[in-house]
Amino acid sequence: MAWNVFKFCTALRAFGSIMIVFFLGLVGVTYYAAVVAYYGPHLFRGGFDTLIAVAFLFLFHLLLVMVLWTYATVVLTDPGGVPLNWRPLREEEKGDADPLVGLGYGIAKIGTNQSAVPGDFKNLDIGFCLKCNRLKPPRAHHCSICNRCILKMDHHCGWVANCVGALNYKSFLLFLFYTSLAAILVCLALLRVFMEIFNDDEVDLTPGKLAATFIAFVLNLAFAVSVLGFLIMHITLVGANWTTIEFQAKDKKTGLTWRYDLGWRKNYEQRRSCG
Repeated sequence: MAWNVFKFCTALRAFGSIMIVFFLGLVGVTYYAAVVAYYGPHLFRGGFDTLIAVAFLFLFHLLLVMVLWTYATVVLTDPGGVPLNWRPLREEEKGDADPLVGLGYGIAKIGTNQSAVPGDFKNLDIGFCLKCNRLKPPRAHHCSICNRCILKMDHHCGWVANCVGALNYKSFLLFLFYTSLAAILVCLALLRVFMEIFNDDEVDLTPGKLAATFIAFVLNLAFAVSVLGFLIMHITLVGANWTTIEFQAKDKKTGLTWRYDLGWRKNYEQRRSCG
């Protein structure tokens, strides 16, 4: 019996929803361990313990708001689909004025429906999607999970159950940044709990709270290491104006300059102006 790849894509979409629930569960366990079980009660101890608790709770809630805001933005924002019946404008065929043909279309109004009569595309980096059965702009790729072509597609992220593309990449990058900071802060804060335990200091934690603290520490440590590495990788890619798909597909044997590389400053400005 032949294997149906579309059933696999449907399973991946369902997997993305599970990962959203898992991430929100991690946030809940972390909040319970760090705020409810440990640093919340420390507010009423007085002295240096109260000062540390106030500082931690302020930074933690600030980062938590930014993490949840950027996460919701990446999940709910359309990454940028290729407009229906899109074709490059005839009068712009030999330049970069077309919003979806220019060098990365970072400052254009992405999403406009251009339906002018096509001309000669041989001088443009125009592709044709066999699955969508229509033209696609440069740097657009078809996502089998979303079942459509995505503008400047970076990758399909299971953690957000959405593609990361032209319109939500900046939010994705900010999500990685705030998540790495929050995970590092939580690890440092909860490390104090284990130091007190190992030093035989009196720790007012029930077995349930201690288990939640251990789980939160281990998961946040894993997140801090993996997300920070992922963030460094994407900062490097943005500096050279690569997407993850383009970087993985590039021919590493050639020493040719990447045609979309405008210099690190303009590359970052282009990403900042988009999504």
